[in-house]
Order: sequence, then C-alpha cells, then structure tokens
Amino acid sequence: MTGYYISILQGSVMTVSIALTSLAVAIFLGLLGAGAKLSGNRFAVIVGQAYTTLVRGVPELLTMLLVFYGGPTVINTLIENMGWNYQITLDPFVAGVLTIGFIYGAYMTENFRSAIKAIPAGQREAGLAFGMGRWQVFRRITLPQMIRYVVPSFTNSWMCILKATALVSLIGLHDMTYLARQAGAATREPFLFILMTAAMYLVFTSISLWVLRKVHARYSLGTEKITL
Repeated sequence: MTGYYISILQGSVMTVSIALTSLAVAIFLGLLGAGAKLSGNRFAVIVGQAYTTLVRGVPELLTMLLVFYGGPTVINTLIENMGWNYQITLDPFVAGVLTIGFIYGAYMTENFRSAIKAIPAGQREAGLAFGMGRWQVFRRITLPQMIRYVVPSFTNSWMCILKATALVSLIGLHDMTYLARQAGAATREPFLFILMTAAMYLVFTSISLWVLRKVHARYSLGTEKITL
C-alpha cells in the first residue's frame, strides 16, 4: 500500500507541471485575446469574440478528447491528401497542456479585458503624450494596475486549471488521478486513494489561494482591497 501512496505523490509533480505549463499557455492566449477584443480592429474583435464564445460553450472533457483523438486524425488526413508518407502522433502531455491552456485562455481573455477596461484610459493617453512607446505604457502603467484588478478573477481561473488537470488521466497521462485509479483497481480499495488525491488537490489550492492573496495585497496598497 505504501508504494501506491508514494506513486501518487510522485504523480503530483506531473499534476503541478501540467497546471503551471497550461497556465502559461492560458496567460499568453488571454493577453492575445484581450488585445484583439480591445484593438478596435473589426476582424480581430470578431476572432476574439468567436474564441471566447465557442471555447466556453463546449465541455472541457469533449475538447480534450477532440484535441487528443481528433487532432492527429485531421492532420494525418491532410498530410495523406498532400501525398506525403508521414504520420504524426500527439504526446499526451502536449495534448493536455494545449487543451487546458486553450480552454482557459478564453476565460483569461475576459479577465484581462475587464481589468484593462477598469483602468482609466486617460492614464494610457497621458503616457503616450509624454513620449512613451506602447510597450512602455503597458509595462509601466497598464500592467501594474491590471494585476490589481485581475487577481480575483485570475485566482478563480487558476483554481479551475489546477482541478482540470484531472482530465488528462483520461488520455493516459500519469498524473495523480490516473495513478489513484490504477492503485484502486489493483487493491480494490479505490476510496482511500481517491481520498488522498482529493486531499492533495486541496493542499495545492489552499497554497495557491494563500500566495495569490499575498500578491493581491501587494498590488492593492493604498487602494480598497477586494476579498478573494
């Protein structure tokens, strides 16, 4: 039994790795999406709106299965039609990270868009008037204030990303949930291992909440604090 518990603890490293990598993808896509929706460019706005609407309207499990099983099928069909003798397979880690990041990038898009809109436009205009470039305005004026406004919604999205990592067990990735199911099947005592996995997720989310509260407090100095 001890060996199974150790195995699940080792699987927690995979879980955290998936969550953090997916978060990086989600932040990148979220910034792109928010920029597109706030750009004023008609085409970019339509693309950003379509992304957030479609992705948030499809269940996460279905999206995961579509990417893992449907993605290689579509690509291999295109390769075959072009006359190339080559087949690709999709690594479960890559599929899991890209899918979770793609899904929560849509939520991050709305989080970032709302945070940026909460900042008075006059501040950015003043930065440009003083000769700052757009990147300098974003880095020195928009980003610090955006963090303050976005942390509460960002916290919720991160919690969801962390919990969504359990979905990768369905595509064969050896995370905590996959190893807990294997241990339960081998010992016929699934409750103990599932309970341990749930406790591990609770530890991770509790630590995350504590850290993000500290971040929010740091960027809310001198302003009214928002309770997470």
